[in-house]
Amino acid sequence: MDPFHITEFGSDRFLEKISQAEQASATQAEAPAVARSQPQYNLPFRGSNLLESEELVVKSSEQKRPEKKGFLGLRSKFHTKSSSAPSSSEHPERRPSVAESTTRPSIPFDQLFQFLPNELQVEIIASLPLSDVLNLRLASRSLHALVSLNEAPITRYHLDHHVPAYAKRLYPVAEGAALNFHHLCGIWHRLHVAAKLSYLMTAWIIKDIFLRTTEERRREFAPQRERIRRRLIPLLFTVFHFFETYRDLHLKYLVKNDGKGLLRAPYTVNPIETEIMNMYDDRTLLRVHEAFPLIIASFCRRLRPPSYVGRVERSLRGYLREKPPDGVHVAILCIGGLREVERIWEVKGYNTRRAAVDNWYNSITRDVTEPEPKKRRGMLGLKRKKSSSFTSVKNAASEGMLNGKELVDPNVAYGGDYARNFIFNTSLSAGVPMGSLAKDQLRMILSDLPVLQKIWSETAEAMILERKIVERPSDIRRNTQVLTDLIREDGLEEEDQWWYGTGAPESVRPNLAAIEEDPLE
Repeated sequence: MDPFHITEFGSDRFLEKISQAEQASATQAEAPAVARSQPQYNLPFRGSNLLESEELVVKSSEQKRPEKKGFLGLRSKFHTKSSSAPSSSEHPERRPSVAESTTRPSIPFDQLFQFLPNELQVEIIASLPLSDVLNLRLASRSLHALVSLNEAPITRYHLDHHVPAYAKRLYPVAEGAALNFHHLCGIWHRLHVAAKLSYLMTAWIIKDIFLRTTEERRREFAPQRERIRRRLIPLLFTVFHFFETYRDLHLKYLVKNDGKGLLRAPYTVNPIETEIMNMYDDRTLLRVHEAFPLIIASFCRRLRPPSYVGRVERSLRGYLREKPPDGVHVAILCIGGLREVERIWEVKGYNTRRAAVDNWYNSITRDVTEPEPKKRRGMLGLKRKKSSSFTSVKNAASEGMLNGKELVDPNVAYGGDYARNFIFNTSLSAGVPMGSLAKDQLRMILSDLPVLQKIWSETAEAMILERKIVERPSDIRRNTQVLTDLIREDGLEEEDQWWYGTGAPESVRPNLAAIEEDPLE
């Protein structure tokens, strides 16, 4: 090795010789001395990758930097060399690592979200799916208050971006009414029922009508299956609207006429069905009228024994019960609606499904025929006297006053004793569409159920001819033509434009966990 004075002072060759001399002196030292002098610099705590990357960055910056001459260039060389090799006197625990010096402390997302203005927070929440928005209210009281107090903009965003056009036509927002989650969740519930029932009905059509029984034939029929399912969703949604509105208007009609229903009234066209069908445009009325017999027939076929051979085969297979009478079908449609139809359809096995129908029908008839429980009396036939304090508090609460102060609305107050009322007394407490009826309402409507064969068909056909949607009754398509239209490929884009709107969004995806037919069925 050449002596140091032969090379230029401060050059790369000079610095390289210094490092070689240090390495040679270190190897000649004893083992304990080597162990003490070996760590001349501190490695990063998370591996040497960060150090190598830092060296690459330094080298690249030195290559890009123009070479300086003179005293400044010499000082820069010494500065870079000394900074890259610190003295061993520094304690390794006090020296910050490369990873600690390059990374900055990150702020959690929840704190960043709280720093945003309320308008931006509401826009972010509105872009989430509806299920996530509802679950967000369970996270904390502040998020519950933020979501509950901004129901209108969140609901408006979902109505504009996620709800299809046919749903907004049938369930428009009432004039002067405030938008809330109950209206939006009601539409979502009906869409879910229509999509699920469309999936189940499509499986029945493919198996029993098109006879696609093997897995290979079903795979070949997959495009037609998807077209049937997509076209049935708006039709079933409209049928849901028909039976829901029919039940409400039927109860109003019975109350108005002191319990005297349509069976005792002379009419040519059903007035309740006429009022409902006036809400539908010509195209919707015609399409639903053509598919309505197929929808009712599929549900009735679901409640019949799977075998038509005779009692012997049915007894061998265990199908002992006959189909229910028409009055049970009508009660399920007019009282339970398509939600009850979908629940019964999903029951696996004919005997179990038939038992579910009997249990549901017995539950509503038992509520009507069961006498009211007698009121409990005290000893010797005397009634228990309520305390005067309870009576005064009840009267004061009914008048809206308590202890001389006006009661605070729980939907406005937040915190303190009213926090519980604020959380649970929301717009969603109104219940689901077509919920359970009271005993008096069941008693009235059960005594005035229509005939199964006359539901929708007579009134709709008369209205179609009156509106001159078609010229003759023979122009109305029947089951064979309806099935052909359901599987055809042309015209799907135009129908999507009409039913779903400009964007044609997927209102509700099919539930792939829906049950299939039994092998014996």
